[in-house]
Amino acid sequence: MAYDLVERRVAVIDLQIGMFVSRLDCEWSDTPFPLQGVPVTSREDIDNLAKFCKHVFVDTQRQVAASRLAPASVVTGGSARPAPARPAVNTRLVTQHAYTDTASFDDEMPRAREAFDTVSHFAEQMVADIEAGKTIDPQALEAAVRPMVASVLRSGDAFFWIESLRRHDSYSFRHAVGCSTLAASFGRHMGFNGEAIVSLAAGGLLMDVGKAQLPKEMLERQGPLNDAEWDLARHHVEEGGAILDTAGVTDQEVRDMVLTHHERYDGTGYPSGLAGTAIPLAGRMAAIIDTYHAMCTPRPYRPAVSQHLALRQLYQGRDREFQGELVEQFQACLGVYPTGTLVELNTGEVAVVMVQNQSRRLQPRVAIMTNAEKSHLDDFRIIDLMRQAEGVHREIQRTLPAGSYDIDPSEYFLA
Repeated sequence: MAYDLVERRVAVIDLQIGMFVSRLDCEWSDTPFPLQGVPVTSREDIDNLAKFCKHVFVDTQRQVAASRLAPASVVTGGSARPAPARPAVNTRLVTQHAYTDTASFDDEMPRAREAFDTVSHFAEQMVADIEAGKTIDPQALEAAVRPMVASVLRSGDAFFWIESLRRHDSYSFRHAVGCSTLAASFGRHMGFNGEAIVSLAAGGLLMDVGKAQLPKEMLERQGPLNDAEWDLARHHVEEGGAILDTAGVTDQEVRDMVLTHHERYDGTGYPSGLAGTAIPLAGRMAAIIDTYHAMCTPRPYRPAVSQHLALRQLYQGRDREFQGELVEQFQACLGVYPTGTLVELNTGEVAVVMVQNQSRRLQPRVAIMTNAEKSHLDDFRIIDLMRQAEGVHREIQRTLPAGSYDIDPSEYFLA
């Protein structure tokens, strides 16, 4: 039966067994593959494609018959273990859209505030429920993240700005909402469809849900954990999986994020020591999101680093702990100076980044918080560094950790 060819561009490292490759990023004549296309029946097929291509085009209308698929296995440290059970074909996390803002920053702000309040209320209640031995309601989870995803898709900055202002004493709460926001934004940047982005946002919210089963005094310890406590802390991944099982959460991306966000690209992570593309794409993204947000958030035993420095440290770990291409995409997603970053200008003034300028990533819209002597202003001044009036020319000199010079933007914007 004839059908229309619908192709999706996919990085070879993100190919999955069961897909059908219809086009390469190089000449077929330079490869040993047949002109009719390449059915991906095993990990070996992916490895062979990787020798010649970085990207291929997948025919989404065709799937490889189950009878042709080789049993999947993951090789780690010279031994093989069965790979986690996954669907033969998953085309949800494939680039399909090029999103553009459909609402201005200012117009989206009221809806972003409402969406933030919705997801925040769910996160607080979720942590309390898990600590009390209750289960997660999957429908309530979806209802909480959908307004946030809708806001992020309408405007790439408004929800991030609101999230950067809202602070909470609980690290678990802040980390859950922050990772959910980052996952939605990363999914938008990667061009995934809306339903896939909802799944990523839900996975970000639940990534560390297993920590609710750990002793609170251990998690809030001022100093480092001892070996026994560290071993116990690592079990939060399995605890998270058990919570998903009890709640009946079957969404594959959500489960991948919870179960593999501590795996590392070079195989040094836990709990399974998976490496490379044996880690699901959602898990590889989650590892970057989780690490970045943890570095940018103050903990009892260490201060936060600036968003800019956190991105630099992620970049230093590319192709080792984290997949290099995904790190680069994450950096492009957040910009050189992510929304909410404190910066010092060449004038000596301190400002906070409010809105990205996509055409000039080094010149965002900022709100100036201090004068040149670092004295707090009675009211902030908003300057678009890309569209400055004649006179004093301002540019970003360096980034600052959150809280520098006792600046709390929420005192200005949430008063």
